[in-house]
Amino acid sequence: MTATPAGAPGRVPTATAAGRPDTRLVVIRGNSASGKSSVALGLRDHYGRGVAIVGQDVIRRNVLREHDTTGGTNIALLGRIARHALDAGFHVVLEGILYVDRYSHMITSLVRDHRGVSRCYYLDVPLEATLTRHASKADAAYLERVTEDHLVSWYRELDLLPDGLETVVPADSTLKDTVARILRDTGLAPASPTPPYKPSQGDLMSSPVLMSDPQVAAVPVRECGEPLVDVRDSSLRVDPRKHDRQGAFAHIRAGVLARLEDARARLPAGVDLLFIEGYRPLALQQRYFTEYRDGLAATQPDWTPEQLHQAASRYVSPPEIAPHSAGAAVDVTLVDQDGHELDLGTRVNASPEESDGACFTHAPNLSDSARHYRALLLDAMEGAGFTNYWTEFWHFSTADRYDALMRQEPHARYGPVELP
Repeated sequence: MTATPAGAPGRVPTATAAGRPDTRLVVIRGNSASGKSSVALGLRDHYGRGVAIVGQDVIRRNVLREHDTTGGTNIALLGRIARHALDAGFHVVLEGILYVDRYSHMITSLVRDHRGVSRCYYLDVPLEATLTRHASKADAAYLERVTEDHLVSWYRELDLLPDGLETVVPADSTLKDTVARILRDTGLAPASPTPPYKPSQGDLMSSPVLMSDPQVAAVPVRECGEPLVDVRDSSLRVDPRKHDRQGAFAHIRAGVLARLEDARARLPAGVDLLFIEGYRPLALQQRYFTEYRDGLAATQPDWTPEQLHQAASRYVSPPEIAPHSAGAAVDVTLVDQDGHELDLGTRVNASPEESDGACFTHAPNLSDSARHYRALLLDAMEGAGFTNYWTEFWHFSTADRYDALMRQEPHARYGPVELP
């Protein structure tokens, strides 16, 4: 069965209608370990902000701590959250096992009432492949809690929604292909192959906010006077690759360290945070920026000084507003429990030219594993109050000018500071 529902629902009563004509509803169902959450994250990674992921496990298991039963409280709550998000203008991805005999009415009612385009997908993965995928998960605590016997007892073969409402996605469809298909079906974004990265003047103008944007420099700073502290005095793992004589690399504001420790606590068992660089003296920031800009000038002789400045800011912040020089930024990545660095797609500090653009946080040319680990890092850091710089998956800052602009705060709290 591969039928796809019509692109737009019929007219529904105003009292029950949900969302707007321009919102998108995607329902992703399947057995445990079929890849539902990875597909949901992949859709949001490609589209960006504006996609709400409504996960069955989050609501049922984490919020309510409820068993999955007929008439469970989570069923209505999932529907209400999805409707509220659609009404607020978010695109919604509803994902979970969502057995037909328990969740069918909620899902079909939601699809019926949604004013915009709705699409439902069933990820059809055989039991043997399900068990193999489950065993490959990095979360040791989860594997101990959820065994193969659990997966066998939960498994249902082709538990499809009625009336051909669902598109069946076969097990041989890769994560990238599945995400591309849904993007294409829903019109959320074009699903086209990603060419090798080549810097151009046009894509600089259409990209999200760069560090060189005048809006960033225009944010006022009300320095809070918070001191720089040495990360090496904490329990965080610290990589020595950026070590300098003064140990400047290991310093950050006290509040930034507190947020880092919070982010670390949000990671799953078996995964840990690796600190690489924090504070960067202004002179060093100037040197990094100048060297990279001059390298671009050598390969792009027709670019104006303004274009070179803007292009350079994709990779190195202009010194006058650099979050690193305010002690407000950190470069971090993930390691396993033994301290071995995990593969997040590129090395930390890989330039756009070197990595064919894969250094961009939401780059489409990533392996499933790299995308998974980037999502873990992003969720932990954003949950702790950091803002990621979209061209560098490893760079996060808080309370600096860039973070203040992204959060629409009236001012930044951290400005340029000198190491004592």
